[in-house]
Amino acid sequence: MRKEFDDFISKMQLLSLCVLSDGAPYSSSAFYAYDKENSKLIIAASKETKHIKAIEICDKVSGTIALDTTIIGKIQGVQFLGQMGLSDKFEQRIYFKRFPFALAMNPTLWTIKVSWAKLTDNRLGFGKKYEWKRDEKIV
Repeated sequence: MRKEFDDFISKMQLLSLCVLSDGAPYSSSAFYAYDKENSKLIIAASKETKHIKAIEICDKVSGTIALDTTIIGKIQGVQFLGQMGLSDKFEQRIYFKRFPFALAMNPTLWTIKVSWAKLTDNRLGFGKKYEWKRDEKIV
């Protein structure tokens, strides 16, 4: 089952991120790189953005990654939950390998450690869903 998640997430490049800001949900979009071995999503964002200021208070996030299609039989998408923090050097290498042009901007990189995900894949049947959960507990 993990293979289906990895295959889909590796093909896409844009995620929607939701945080809790001032007691209300706040969403943003970001390009991402995927650390397949560790089930982590890596994004670039300024420390001044509303969503990064929000994770300084609560690092729990949710989000989606979806295929852009109007054909019902081809709909695919992932919903996820995770914990977000600054990226380490290994994760930064993954991001810059995928987006080498970003090196010139010297961005701050952040990592979402995915704790749970649900994949919907209509190519395998209408509403076909898979769930994945990290074995360790995220605190």
